[in-house]
Amino acid sequence: MSKQIFINLPVSNLDKSMQFYAALGFTNNPQFSDDSAKCMVWSDNIFVMIMTHEKFSGFATKPIADTKNNLAALFSLSVDSVDEVNSITESGLKAGGTEPHEMRDYGFMQQRTIEDIDGHSWEIFYMDMTKFPTQ
Repeated sequence: MSKQIFINLPVSNLDKSMQFYAALGFTNNPQFSDDSAKCMVWSDNIFVMIMTHEKFSGFATKPIADTKNNLAALFSLSVDSVDEVNSITESGLKAGGTEPHEMRDYGFMQQRTIEDIDGHSWEIFYMDMTKFPTQ
């Protein structure tokens, strides 16, 4: 089995969260989904498990963070172009996400940040290594 990453997130509204992640380009894997959790697939090796608070609490050893008011983590997704950064972010905004600041341009990398309806922060970025500063 290849190495994979599963990001597990508690969400307040499973259906709205599923719509948000679908708008970003994730697809649902019904094999690992039920009424309390949805497996949203970004790529062959990257998955986001969105879960009701009740379901998530069964795995958690600490209280669930209030990600609307506190940053718990930054999740970053690379894409193939600046146009794709913009398209994904705009689709997420239409699906109820919020953008906490303008696009950041580092010369070799352009990044936009979008928060889902629960405040989980996603950085969508394009990196052109031919523009990476040499030392």
